[in-house]
Amino acid sequence: MSALPESPSILSFEDARHVVEEQAAGLAPRGKESIDLLHAFGRVLAESLIADRDFPAFPRATRDGYAVRSADLKQVPSSLNVIGEIKAGVLPKDLPVKLNSGEAVAIMTGAPVPPCADSVVMVEYTTPSGNRVEISRRVNSGENVVASGAEARRGDVLLQPGIRLHAAAIAIAASVGKTKLGVYLRPQVAVLSTGDEVVDIHLQPGPNQIRNSNSYSLAAQIIAAGADPVLLPVAPDEPARLKELIVQGLQSDLLLLTGGVSMGKYDLVEQVLATMKAQFFFTGAQIQPGKPIVFGRVAGKYFFGLPGNPVSTMVTFELFAKPVIEALGGMSPQKLVFVHARLKAEVKTKTGLKRFLPAVLSGEFEKAEVELVRWQGSGDIAATARSNCYIVIPPDRERIAAGEWVPVLMR
Repeated sequence: MSALPESPSILSFEDARHVVEEQAAGLAPRGKESIDLLHAFGRVLAESLIADRDFPAFPRATRDGYAVRSADLKQVPSSLNVIGEIKAGVLPKDLPVKLNSGEAVAIMTGAPVPPCADSVVMVEYTTPSGNRVEISRRVNSGENVVASGAEARRGDVLLQPGIRLHAAAIAIAASVGKTKLGVYLRPQVAVLSTGDEVVDIHLQPGPNQIRNSNSYSLAAQIIAAGADPVLLPVAPDEPARLKELIVQGLQSDLLLLTGGVSMGKYDLVEQVLATMKAQFFFTGAQIQPGKPIVFGRVAGKYFFGLPGNPVSTMVTFELFAKPVIEALGGMSPQKLVFVHARLKAEVKTKTGLKRFLPAVLSGEFEKAEVELVRWQGSGDIAATARSNCYIVIPPDRERIAAGEWVPVLMR
């Protein structure tokens, strides 16, 4: 068995994350496919979406009320002659030829504003009486009207390739008449759990064994990140079989190994990868949980060695593996962004590591609060399941008082 990789490096969290981002920036997706718009939510756009006409295609009223010439309302109250009504969806031939001074047209939200009208008075400031309307409020030119082409001009690029298709992006695609969309193929991510103590979930574990929860939590995270998981058999603490399964996993676009990356006698992952001439970018990060995280490349494919404790596995996936998966899926590089909330109860911890600790974000409206859940360390998956985020504690803080603002990683 070969020794561990030469000069293994344990990086700060920020440096390790930047190494991953730099490597991810050079990745490309496997290819593209065309799918129905109805099934495109969550996929990554592989084509530009182009405006096929001006948006809006006509001056559009944004309020129910009366289309007027603003110059007629320099003095209010003012009484105008109502010459008709315009609802959304009317044809141009049904619009008044023009609006003369002293005239108004009843209009509905989304309807085209008639020629010569330059604003819309909200219905709340009007009192209709027969064929006239009294208006009690002045308006400025352009008020409550979106000009033709104000949102986009025909030929404008509305969306670039590389974004994950959310609801607003789906609406844009529908607005330009795209019944099908070009999207990038979802990458395949192999998951290989290791260790003699790990057994398949359908088996009854022995007194010193655990079921393979990591493969299934990772599969869920992989799907959420936009890829398809490939679950491999559990690798025993036996170098030849471990290498055989690593080779099998490298047939996918990315390989995630869990367990076997610490310093124990039977932590074989780095040793086996070293025999395969792997390049190691780092072999640890100054974080908790997840310090033994390993990132490298072998046989032209990237791999992560994730710690075997379940919470460590989930945290290190979010911090490090996710951007590589997104890049393989065609997404533009994404920076990691933390939100902030007030700490509900004091936190005490040790200095030296950046900590991502399971927590609950609660509150209502602008008053968000966050507090740690009680947990027993990185093997406590039950406590983590009760959390909805991680409090991020800087490496130089050993006490944070209640009421302080703290960074939060959502999950």
